[in-house]
Amino acid sequence: MGDRAAVVWDSALLGYDLGGDHPFNPIRLELTMRLARSLGLLDDVTTLAPEPADDPDLARAHDMPYVDAVRQAPTVGWDVGHGLGTPDNPVFDRMHAASALVVGGTLLAARVIAEGTADRAVSIAGGLHHAMRDHAAGFCVYNDCSVAISWLLDNGFERIAYIDVDVHHGDGVQAAFYDDPRVLTVSLHQHPATLWPGTGSVTELGAGAAQGTSVNIPLPPGTRDPAWQRAFHAVVPSLLGAFRPQVLVTQCGVDTHAEDPLADLSLSVDGHRATYLALRDLAERYAGGKWLATGGGGYQLLRVVPRSWTHLIAAVLDRDVDPGTRVPTEWLTTVRKVAPRADLPLTMSDGADATFDAWSGGMSDPVDAVIRDVRHAIFPLHGLDPDDPRD
Repeated sequence: MGDRAAVVWDSALLGYDLGGDHPFNPIRLELTMRLARSLGLLDDVTTLAPEPADDPDLARAHDMPYVDAVRQAPTVGWDVGHGLGTPDNPVFDRMHAASALVVGGTLLAARVIAEGTADRAVSIAGGLHHAMRDHAAGFCVYNDCSVAISWLLDNGFERIAYIDVDVHHGDGVQAAFYDDPRVLTVSLHQHPATLWPGTGSVTELGAGAAQGTSVNIPLPPGTRDPAWQRAFHAVVPSLLGAFRPQVLVTQCGVDTHAEDPLADLSLSVDGHRATYLALRDLAERYAGGKWLATGGGGYQLLRVVPRSWTHLIAAVLDRDVDPGTRVPTEWLTTVRKVAPRADLPLTMSDGADATFDAWSGGMSDPVDAVIRDVRHAIFPLHGLDPDDPRD
């Protein structure tokens, strides 16, 4: 698959830097690419360097007065509003250019899939799923996911499934397509009563003709790999089979990890890897093999994000990394230069078991109540039986 898969990357993407001790630190991207290269995943792979998205493409997801505010924010001396200049979204130098380049990266991934030069593409700097039409939110200035989906709809695709596995609700993308029946948005996230942004309840189903195309799977704090996987597999494959997307777009935030400092799910690197392999399989089964993967959240910068997203890159390239593989010495040496006291992982695994018991209609785990509620809310709208485990 290597020659049918694309990796979008340029070190200029590290310019999306919210500064200081902000948790959204671009070192996580740099260390991911270093680890992928150290493991040989990118041997003979030519990474694709993006250009910044232009205003007409940004306008797919954003009002132009907001784009103008982003452009002007670093040089004006007053409050520009639009969610800019907050602790979550501080103003930084060249903010518009850096943010537009992230969008350009995910757009480039969309283009190579639409043109047929690749069936899969990964844009790990992307996944900025919280940005809204007229304001920044949750570390996200522009919404690359929404722009790319809009572009795909105008370039040969009539049905798109978006799956968001970040710990936070994929609110910006849901909002962008809430009344568009061509886009199925599925978000698995920590329950909104326990985590920002407080949206993503089971009852958010989509509007008008799009009712049933907004799917939310809110999981209780402390959810571990087996329960997370059970919820995913009890809902997502059946919906994809019914919806029949032509391409799968995924936001692969890794802040679901047990060590992530900003949230309370308890997944592992092994669970993340299992999810990427499942997404790849679902793209093959239901979307003609077409898969656009983005990054997203993830704030354990040294131990978690580089390994998890290296597994993501590996899955896209069909160069799966065995969990028992040792982390290369050269990578560990590099990291120790910047974090000499860090407790670094020695293998590509957390030693966790992500195997799960398939949902059977029972109530043996707290997540089973979530599965029941989601299936009862959504499945009938797609002609599926919420009580039949075969659906």
